[in-house]
Amino acid sequence: MKKQEIGTVCVQGGYTPGNGEPRQVPIIQSTTFKYNTSEDMGKLFDLEASGYFYSRLQNPTCDTVAAKICALEGGTAAMLTSSGQAANFFAIFNIASAGDHVVASAAIYGGTFNLFNVTMRRMGIDFTFIAPDATEEEIEAAFKPNTKALFGETIANPALRVLDVERFAKVAHKNGVPLIIDNTFPTPVLCRPFEWGADIVTHSTTKYLDGHGSAVGGCIVDSGKFDWTKYPEKFPGLCTPDESYHGVTYTERFGLAGAFITKATAQLMRDFGCTQSPQSAFILNLGIESVHLRMRAHSDNAMAVAQFLKNHDKIAWVKYAGLEDDEDYALAQKYLPNGCCGVVSFGVKGGRSAAESVMKQLKLIAIETHVADARSCCLHPANATHRQMSEEELIAAGVPSDLIRLSCGIEDAKDLIADLAQALETL
Repeated sequence: MKKQEIGTVCVQGGYTPGNGEPRQVPIIQSTTFKYNTSEDMGKLFDLEASGYFYSRLQNPTCDTVAAKICALEGGTAAMLTSSGQAANFFAIFNIASAGDHVVASAAIYGGTFNLFNVTMRRMGIDFTFIAPDATEEEIEAAFKPNTKALFGETIANPALRVLDVERFAKVAHKNGVPLIIDNTFPTPVLCRPFEWGADIVTHSTTKYLDGHGSAVGGCIVDSGKFDWTKYPEKFPGLCTPDESYHGVTYTERFGLAGAFITKATAQLMRDFGCTQSPQSAFILNLGIESVHLRMRAHSDNAMAVAQFLKNHDKIAWVKYAGLEDDEDYALAQKYLPNGCCGVVSFGVKGGRSAAESVMKQLKLIAIETHVADARSCCLHPANATHRQMSEEELIAAGVPSDLIRLSCGIEDAKDLIADLAQALETL
């Protein structure tokens, strides 16, 4: 059978029931699994056989849904985590430790910025933040001998800058490190970063993949393309024996296709336990079954709203890469030809106070610490997700204090525009 289209993978990927087996992915709600002999279980602990022994590490329901996301991204291995934050933490910490350095785009989600700039610095990992539109020379200049990864978001939350994935990948590979891309906003429906040179992809599955505000979760997908064995001194955790797990060398035992995810499971999930529950994975799968349909509706609504806001006399500025005069329009045409997701960022004339005033008057669009939902919602990041940032850091991240992040759901665009219009009229 030919390679399946992405909509088919959304609906049926990752799970093929046998004769008389459940049509829907079963929820295996069990913490542990029974074996006949200690020898059978010992093979699992030695990573010599596949199977399940404790759901903190792996669970059949979670692995089934991870396999679907892996297929959607075009990867070789994937794992679910308890949240998008856990996914980004694992993706970095799996290859970087105290004394190491990571280069990251400054235009990233506020929670991720805080994870990198505060928490992981306390763990001894240094970070250098660069502009999302940095030139090859500027990216190159941020690298150090101990740099272990380059990180960015396909579409930045909430700055909505579109990353030139190909450019970032080129510099990463020139310096012998992987490019890690958070692909939460586009989802693999709108962009597949592996096709442009990325090596690891992460998701907050809480957002569009779930799409209904039902379950918090995350995912890491490995492309299987980065050759860790070329740089054994740079990535000893993958290329030398892991004494905490029976001396296994992950690249030797599992090859490039499986080393990264197996290490993240056997080491990090074992020790940190950032596990997604089988129930949450089941809910996530229900969302994924319609994400290829929803992303079109989200993008269409966002474009209609962005055009309305752009022409309104009380709006100071609008950021949406689908607009022809947007600074990232050319990149969007390259990486996101089928839509730029449902999120629009804009500022109201009158600044921060005017933005807060408009949000109070919205009737249909809810104020929530959420985004990428079937229901429209909005947020003032400077007062919420990016509240920990200084004014200088907000500007560097592309999140001015007057920014309103509007997540267009899949309601009728006319109703969203009407709600915005009546709120703006109150100014």
